[in-house]
Amino acid sequence: MNPWGTPHTKKKRDRDLTPPFVDDGLLEVVGFRDAWHGLVLLAPKGHGTRLAQAHRIRFEFHKGAADHTFMRIDGEPWKQPLPVDDDNVVVEISHLGQVKMLATHDCRSKSVHNPLTPATSHLDEDNNDTDSGEDDSTGEEWRKFGAADTFKVPD
Repeated sequence: MNPWGTPHTKKKRDRDLTPPFVDDGLLEVVGFRDAWHGLVLLAPKGHGTRLAQAHRIRFEFHKGAADHTFMRIDGEPWKQPLPVDDDNVVVEISHLGQVKMLATHDCRSKSVHNPLTPATSHLDEDNNDTDSGEDDSTGEEWRKFGAADTFKVPD
């Protein structure tokens, strides 16, 4: 699944969007009208409505018709209670730090620090300079992408 999707070049330029990387410190904010709209993720190339990319985000909820809303961060859903009187509910989300991430050979995650990760090689089509003719996507560094230094991928 790729909730952010792959925006067209014109949309990326007009809205100042950057490709999503797991380690760029940015949050991709994606919206869905309802659960049915969320089902579009199951379709090939399905994605939500791209709202923004930011280092932090603040939601302020005011009294309305609904008493709750559903939110999700890093794939984890939660039911957010909304104000029932004249109070406000504020939800602030920021990038606190970074954890090590284990990756398999067919991992779709991309690193801003390693532009040779397989999913990013098509992003920089103008820069076809490579120091060697070997495929870096099968090297030990790629196999340990984001993993702890002591992690070893079994052969």
